[in-house]
Amino acid sequence: MSGIFQRISMIFRAKTDKALDKMEDPRQTLDYSYQRQLELLQKVRRGVADVATSRKRIELQANQLNTQADKLTNQAQKALEVGREDLAREALTRRSGLQQQLSDLQVQHAQLQGEEEKLTRASQRLQAKVDAFRTKKETIKATYSAAEAQTRINEAFSGISEEMGDVGLAVQRAEDKTAQLQARAGAIDELLASGALDDPTGTAKDDITLELEQLASTSDVENELARMKASLGAGPAAAPQAIEGQPSPSGAQPPPSQAAQPPSLDAQTPQEYQAPPAQDQEAPPAQPQGDLR
Repeated sequence: MSGIFQRISMIFRAKTDKALDKMEDPRQTLDYSYQRQLELLQKVRRGVADVATSRKRIELQANQLNTQADKLTNQAQKALEVGREDLAREALTRRSGLQQQLSDLQVQHAQLQGEEEKLTRASQRLQAKVDAFRTKKETIKATYSAAEAQTRINEAFSGISEEMGDVGLAVQRAEDKTAQLQARAGAIDELLASGALDDPTGTAKDDITLELEQLASTSDVENELARMKASLGAGPAAAPQAIEGQPSPSGAQPPPSQAAQPPSLDAQTPQEYQAPPAQDQEAPPAQPQGDLR
């Protein structure tokens, strides 16, 4: 059972470490480290200030003891002058006690002064390290931000990012649906053209029906053209010339029925039209002509 619990614990730690690593931002970690260093530097500076305060207090006490010792010395001198040796002895005894206290204060003052100097040097070194770390921190943050932006740009161009991946999948689905609809429309057109499917609107026709209708249309055109030629009384060779209003070829005389007919209205404007000259022999009546355009 202990092995199972160890494996579960290891898996849990691995999952937790991976999740924390994914959530960690190096820039925030650097800012936090810099903040901790500033707090440590502030503590060192407060320590230097506390030591300097203690040293200053000892200096004040030493000054007071020196003042009292000088006062006792003067009092002992005056007592001897008036013949009070006992008072002079007492004053000198007290001054001796003060001298002992002053010696102890001087030792403490020297210790505190050494500690102050040591803390001051440590504060200066720590200040230099904090300044260097701040410069390096800003450089790392700028490099990380630039690398992160470049990575996002590259992922956007290569389609690796989640957003571009979704867009690519949407485009692929749209292309697949478009191809499927085009194939379905082509298949339905082929079935309608072959007659396999009936068109309820009646607009779609198969190939045979279209070919038959085309032949019928061509036959109607030919019949109409032959009827028009017959109405004009012209042969197959002269029909194009009569329609286009061109003169007959050299050496060929037009028939009497054509000589009496006016030129085509398509070749002349109403202002240019003139009546044809009278013929000696009576011309047959002209056939009525319609607009040949």
